[in-house]
Amino acid sequence: MAGAKGMKETGATSGLGNRGKGSLAPGGRRTRKTPSKGWLMIRETLMMVVVALAISAIIKAFLLQAFQIPSSSMEQTLQINDRIIVSKLVPKYRQLNRGDVIVFQDDDNWLKRDGTTPSPSIAGKIMIWVGLRPDDSHNHLVKRIVGLPGDRVQCCDTNGRLKVNGVSVDESGYINPGSAPSLIKFDVTVPAGKLWVMGDNRSNSEDSRFHIKEPSKGFVSVDQVTGRAFAIMWPLNRVSTIKNTDAFAAVPPAP
Repeated sequence: MAGAKGMKETGATSGLGNRGKGSLAPGGRRTRKTPSKGWLMIRETLMMVVVALAISAIIKAFLLQAFQIPSSSMEQTLQINDRIIVSKLVPKYRQLNRGDVIVFQDDDNWLKRDGTTPSPSIAGKIMIWVGLRPDDSHNHLVKRIVGLPGDRVQCCDTNGRLKVNGVSVDESGYINPGSAPSLIKFDVTVPAGKLWVMGDNRSNSEDSRFHIKEPSKGFVSVDQVTGRAFAIMWPLNRVSTIKNTDAFAAVPPAP
């Protein structure tokens, strides 16, 4: 009997060895193979990539988002192909101010998109979604806030300057040299929850002024605002902060 038992155990051990599942340790416990160093490095690298992508996606969703400027409507403040960083804390957690440069969704189709604009590849969309590639701005616009809810915005005074709540505004600090504050006459009062926005390159910006006769009447909903632009991050010779202006400092609150 003892000999038969010994043969059975020997056969079992041999079978396990042939199947490549390791060997029996003393006491009948099976030992596990130690993962190779190469596999450990691959696993750690994949984990780091996943964590980095998750952090990037969270930052983009709640804090910051990058955009690329496609047109000259905000020159000289922003130039074509500038890449900007937008704070998404505004307006969710911090208030909007006159003079803020904002990015907002083009829900009213100011860009007159006809569906022919090429869409990014799947990989490109994923990179945009996680924040590793700036949005190409095909469905966003960037403008400067001139009127807040309740403000009366007029063009123009006897010197050709905009008036906000009865006060003339000197916009020479940011308007593109050679551009008049506006060649289009208007007199609007901004409704609650809306904004009046204009580009800094007034002679080449189809902003609120050009949409007065449309259903939106040229106003942008606060809910459309993605955030406030606060820095240019590319190209390197353009890296700088986008500072607010004191041009509206003397403007009183809306009545």
